[in-house]
Amino acid sequence: MKTKSYDTVTEAMSDLKKLGYTIDFSILPDKECLVCSFTATELSPEDFEIDHFYRFEGDSDPGDEMIVYAISSIKNNLKGIVVNAYGIYEDSASSAIVKRLNMHPKQ
Repeated sequence: MKTKSYDTVTEAMSDLKKLGYTIDFSILPDKECLVCSFTATELSPEDFEIDHFYRFEGDSDPGDEMIVYAISSIKNNLKGIVVNAYGIYEDSASSAIVKRLNMHPKQ
């Protein structure tokens, strides 16, 4: 798979939306799932695949260290985006959903 590179998180998200990744998911570590606040759709770690991911380094600000994930769920017939911090602002590593996101596919 050919990997495209992006300069900003916003640029990556905009392009992914054009590719059909239209649902914005948030991580709910307490419930061990991803959730779309608009539709209340919840995905457990086994309900989605990571199709693409893009890591952004914070050259001057560690708060800029983010990963954008393009995910899909055949079971739920949807595609969406998850944005997660890493480094010093990373969510709890004990969360199953964060562990699943950290198991990146080969690109």
